Amino acid sequence: MSLIRIATRGSDLALAQARYIAGRIEGELGHETELVILKTKGDKILDMPLAEIGGKGLFVKEIEDALLDGRADVAVHSAKDLPAKLEPGLVLTAFPERVDARDALVAHDKSMTIESLPQKARVGTGSTRRTALLLAARPDLEIIPLRGNVPTRIGKIDSDGLDAVVLACAGLERLGLDDRISERIAKEVMLPAVCQGTLALETREGDDATPEIAKLNDPVVALTVAGERGFLARIEGDCTVPMAVHLIEQDDGKIWLRGLVASLDGTRIVRAELTTDASEAQAAGERLAEEILNRGGAEILRSLQGSR
Repeated sequence: MSLIRIATRGSDLALAQARYIAGRIEGELGHETELVILKTKGDKILDMPLAEIGGKGLFVKEIEDALLDGRADVAVHSAKDLPAKLEPGLVLTAFPERVDARDALVAHDKSMTIESLPQKARVGTGSTRRTALLLAARPDLEIIPLRGNVPTRIGKIDSDGLDAVVLACAGLERLGLDDRISERIAKEVMLPAVCQGTLALETREGDDATPEIAKLNDPVVALTVAGERGFLARIEGDCTVPMAVHLIEQDDGKIWLRGLVASLDGTRIVRAELTTDASEAQAAGERLAEEILNRGGAEILRSLQGSR
């Protein structure tokens, strides 16, 4: 029984995810495990919005460095944090789980929904996507920039006098905090982020641990990742871009993809969808992105770049 070292961030959610994977490695693969806890740039800089300090690699680079220099054998990521391109020598080996991909409203008054929040309600989020889609649904809302781990963000409701915060259902579920959810927001209102709710396991290409970790892969989840990351790669977006995509596998061997790109204030949203064969998932994600770009998404992206 060999030891597999697991690289992870030190947040409550990251540790919960890493311990879940450690349990599966020990129980299903028969290996001992050890957590290698790291602090990423995104964990260190908490006084600035994510969009101002970098892209999707904010929560990844230090963890990938630990893989590359041999301090760890596998990294556990929230797949939505991963950039479109990985560091050379690293591979995404397994996607073992996807839970509820929707966003959650956590409100001071648990009976509240997006629709029933009071006029000019103060709603916290650190996501440009959530900001844009909240304002598209409710232009009167006051959006409050939010950083920190999940319990910290929930605590801001009381400490900062917020009416609500918006978080991922998946993170709340994995922390046992799903009883705090006031509303699981419909995907028609708030289309999820790329791979939201999905765990991704990254290893060194050709390493002995790679074929072992690959045994944890769920092929259905891997299919959704292929389509959604195909969209991400073609849009060439990061956390500064309000974009969303979601793939659903249908019973007839087809997949249904929906995607969008939005302006920061939610006044302009370009949407598209398509249905195709499951075998074409990645290419379908790329085609969906191309359609959105051609319909006006490219213009929105240019305006975002100009504003930065």
